[in-house]
Amino acid sequence: MKKVFVLIIALLSGVAAFAQEFRCNVTVSHQKIQGANRQMFRTMQADIYEFMNNRKWTEHVYTYDEKIRCNILIRLDEQISSDEFRGSIQVQLTRPVFGSSYETTVLNIKDNDFRCKYVEFQPLEFNETSNRDNLTNILAFYAYIVLGFDYDTFSPEGGTPFFEKAQSIVNNSQNASEKGWKAFESERNRYWLIENVLNKSYSDFRKCMYSYHRQGLDVMAQKPEEGRSTIATSLRDIQSVFRRRPSLYILQMFFDAKSDEIVNIFSKSFPDERNRVVAILNEVDPSNGSKYKKITESEDL
Repeated sequence: MKKVFVLIIALLSGVAAFAQEFRCNVTVSHQKIQGANRQMFRTMQADIYEFMNNRKWTEHVYTYDEKIRCNILIRLDEQISSDEFRGSIQVQLTRPVFGSSYETTVLNIKDNDFRCKYVEFQPLEFNETSNRDNLTNILAFYAYIVLGFDYDTFSPEGGTPFFEKAQSIVNNSQNASEKGWKAFESERNRYWLIENVLNKSYSDFRKCMYSYHRQGLDVMAQKPEEGRSTIATSLRDIQSVFRRRPSLYILQMFFDAKSDEIVNIFSKSFPDERNRVVAILNEVDPSNGSKYKKITESEDL
C-alpha cells in the first residue's frame, strides 16, 4: 500500500513539473456564416483550446494558480471555401495584482487579418521553422506575445526570449499568402507589433510595463500613494516613446488596455498629481481626452 501511495505522489509530481503555462479561454464565434456545419466550429474551438492550454510553451514550471490568464475570441465572418475562413482574432491578457483580488488587463488586442484553414479532426500542428499552417502560426505568435508581456510585468525585459520566438514566426511567414505578417501591408499588424516591442529605440515602453505593474500596481494594496506615484512616473516613459514616434502600434495597444484603469487610479489622486498625469495623457492619447477629463473632475482629496 505504501508503494502505491509513493507511486501516486511521484505521478502527481511529474504532472506538476510539466504543468502548462496558460489558463486560456477560447471562443469561436461563427454567427455570420450561414448554413455551415455548426459541429465543426465547436470542434475547432475545442482544438484551439487544447492547442493553447495543453502545449508546453516554456521550460518553466507553473502551479495552477501561477498559470497565465488570457482569452482568445475568434470571430469568423466569411467561409471562403469548405475549409478556409476569414475574420478576426482578439487576444486579452490579464494579470493578478499582488495583495488584492483585482486583475489588471495587460493586453487587449484585436487582429483583423485572421485567415485560416481548418479541417475537422485534423490535428493542429505547429512548426517553428516553417509557415505551413497559418492558424497555428497565428496562435503560436500570440501565445509568445502573451508570455512576453506577462514576463515583462514581473522583471525588466523578462519577456525577451518569448518576443524573439514571436519574431521568428514573423520572419518565417514573410512568404505567406495571408495578410498580417509583412511590413508594407499595414502599420498595425503582427509585423509591427513585434518590431515595436523589440526595437531598442522604444525600450522605454517595456520599462513602463515593468514599473507600472511590478513597482506600481503591486505596491498599491499596501502603499497606495507610493504605487500611484510610480505609475505616474511610468507614464513619462510612454510620453518619451510617443515623442519619438507618435503613431506606434504599441502605444495604441497600451491605452486600449489601460485607459479606464488609469482613470480609476488617478481619480483618487492629489490635485497636482492628477493635473500632471492628465497633461501627459492628453498629449499621448488625445482620442481618449474626454475620458481623462473625469480625472480632474473628481473631488479633491
